[in-house]
Amino acid sequence: MSEVSPVPRTIAELFAPVVAVDPEREALVTRSGRWSYAELDRLASRAAHALAALGVRAGDRVAGGLPNDLDVILAFHGAMRLGAVWVGINRALAPPEKQYLLDDSGTSLLLCDAATAEQVTAGQMSAGQMSGRDVRVLTVEDGPGEWHDALAAAPDDPFVSDIDPFAPAGIAYTSGTTGYPKGATHSQHNLLVPGAMLGASRGWGPSLRKGDFLALTILNMQVLTTLTSAQAGGSAIIFDRNDPVGVAEWIRDERVTVWNGPPALIHSLAHDDAVAPDDLATLDEVWNGGGDCPEPVRAAFEEKFGKPVLMTYGLSEAPTVVTIDDPDGKHAVGGSGRPLPHLEIRVIDDELCVAAATTGEHAGVYKPMLGYWNRDDATAETLRDGVLHTGDLGFVDDDGFLHVRDRKSLVIIRGGGNVYPAEIERVLHERPEVEACAVVGLPDERLGERVAVAVQLRAGATATEDELREHCLANLAKYKVPERWLFVDAFPRNSMGKIQRRDLPALFT
Repeated sequence: MSEVSPVPRTIAELFAPVVAVDPEREALVTRSGRWSYAELDRLASRAAHALAALGVRAGDRVAGGLPNDLDVILAFHGAMRLGAVWVGINRALAPPEKQYLLDDSGTSLLLCDAATAEQVTAGQMSAGQMSGRDVRVLTVEDGPGEWHDALAAAPDDPFVSDIDPFAPAGIAYTSGTTGYPKGATHSQHNLLVPGAMLGASRGWGPSLRKGDFLALTILNMQVLTTLTSAQAGGSAIIFDRNDPVGVAEWIRDERVTVWNGPPALIHSLAHDDAVAPDDLATLDEVWNGGGDCPEPVRAAFEEKFGKPVLMTYGLSEAPTVVTIDDPDGKHAVGGSGRPLPHLEIRVIDDELCVAAATTGEHAGVYKPMLGYWNRDDATAETLRDGVLHTGDLGFVDDDGFLHVRDRKSLVIIRGGGNVYPAEIERVLHERPEVEACAVVGLPDERLGERVAVAVQLRAGATATEDELREHCLANLAKYKVPERWLFVDAFPRNSMGKIQRRDLPALFT
């Protein structure tokens, strides 16, 4: 079982319990090397000293646009020890999208890769355009540079700072379906609680080897890597590949015990002949995240690897995991698991709401997000009396499993009737030819909206519009069957692998 208290007071205290009993235990593995708890603790303090020497103060926003490796982890932990506010800048974003995050957050220091730095200096991003603030940009590459020079010059002494665990510590920008992203703001307490509850409820301890490949510029991924593994006294394994063979190699070679991935990668692992069943033999838990995983995909994965895919439901605003299937694989078809022990799901007018548990050992541990950065109107709409209104529609069954029907904002009102895109998409995924699909509503003068679907077929597969329509007619009420069909080679996706729905209606014009 875990050697760490349920919830450390601050992230600066995260590594101390293991350092005290087993300082040489492996804490982190990346493509660059391996670090013990003592080494990672020392480097995190050096990072805080380095940021302070660069002029960062408590409350300042520090942005990171870096690949999955040691630097992005040190920059995050250094910012936390200093009391700064972390802002992840995903490297895949377009220059105007990066610019918006920098301006909206009021970032003062950006640590980034050479490509993002070049976008700034080339004028593709005009630092401070909306906020009026100057953003200092440091390129972080292998070898000498301002960031690594600052780290090298920093003392080894522990960085001591009086941190308020309930003050803003990280901003997670939501992808959204319309308009500009909103910055869900979390305290250090918020960021520590999910890992503590996962470890406590799943019996994790020093043998945990948690593998992740999604970008650590996503705040949820910082939560699910070192913040989670360290609270169990285990190891965080950070992958630098996202292809099925590369992921399988990381899992096999590093003896990963817990791994999570999106449905598309789970499907690829199940069907790629270059990935052998033994490659994933060390896994105790496989989680689906970043979208609905069709039941046929779950079945194919379990048939090949002998391991169930555990369904989850999470939110940037939570942050991260809200519900998850039991470790033994107990699953409700169409469900997304049961709440972690510090949470409860309330259904208010069919909308799913997240609140602190009112009974049990962990009652009252959960604190909702602090709000959306500089968006009091959106905060008031989403947070009401300490309850997070998710905008998702669904229900909780008699066994406590959550079932998500769809996003409230995605429901199509056709002739006065509600049509849920997720319901149609699940039916289409029953066809083996379908790789991915997305249902959207198109404006209609008479009906209000008509149902349209974009479909991506699997490589080498063929299926006609008529064949897929007949399948829908056999499984859905006629008014739910799409009237407009479009076949695409690929979908626009965000950093979590989710389809960017807001870009789809234009494809039908």
